[in-house]
Amino acid sequence: MRADTKYPILLIHGMGFRDYKRISYWGRIPKALEENGARVYFGWQDSNGSVESNARQIERSFNKALEESGAEKLNIIAHSKGGLEARYLISTMGYGDKVASLTTLSTPHNGSVTVDRLLRHTEPVVKLGCKAVDLWFRILGDKTPDTYAAVNMFRTSSAESFNRANPDHPGVYYQSYGFVMNKMTSDMSMCIPWLVVKHFEGENDGLLAPRAVEWKNFMGVYRGSGRRGISHCDEVDMRRSRVSLNNGNDRSDDITEFYLSIVEGLKDKGF
Repeated sequence: MRADTKYPILLIHGMGFRDYKRISYWGRIPKALEENGARVYFGWQDSNGSVESNARQIERSFNKALEESGAEKLNIIAHSKGGLEARYLISTMGYGDKVASLTTLSTPHNGSVTVDRLLRHTEPVVKLGCKAVDLWFRILGDKTPDTYAAVNMFRTSSAESFNRANPDHPGVYYQSYGFVMNKMTSDMSMCIPWLVVKHFEGENDGLLAPRAVEWKNFMGVYRGSGRRGISHCDEVDMRRSRVSLNNGNDRSDDITEFYLSIVEGLKDKGF
């Protein structure tokens, strides 16, 4: 596949993990893109920072990528909360003229009904737990961790406010993707949250239901071609293992092939 896009690719990760040089959040995906001609850069933001503070960190990485590549714009591919940070960078921080496209994968654009229900009854406990998580991620390298602010962005009310404040930029091409696990045992590390989200919202990828992630130019919901399904972890090749997927029309035999098809599509659109 052809991945030599006109503009370089900036990968922006989600919560719970940082960009590391030796242990990539994105598994085999960056190597596959580069081997097929793409120029790949990373966001290097905190794992559990707020959307606002993470976007300011991404701004530095974004500007460095422009400088190193000599490009006028970048294509952004963002996973989970990273998609909100990319939208904040584009709209609130005024980077729309420097972004050719934004592709989001399982980004909570519309918020999570499950998070609404859980925080309604457990918010004091969640706040306390978030403080402990902040200490851990500070040890791991986060500069300004704020796990509660990050979790709060998953509320449907927070999503509504965010969307009003960060409308799509007319000069940026947007596209979004959703995924679902086929059953609880599709990913044992996600089985408990999958059950909780299924109870409140139906099918999901272990964290988010399709209604939560659908945004402009929604490309559909991808499922496993076999019996396993696609989990929130599978979406970024966290296990470094082959997983086939399809949305009823398009099929990929591995998650790396799926990303290559995304990038090839951007190339075909002139990005």
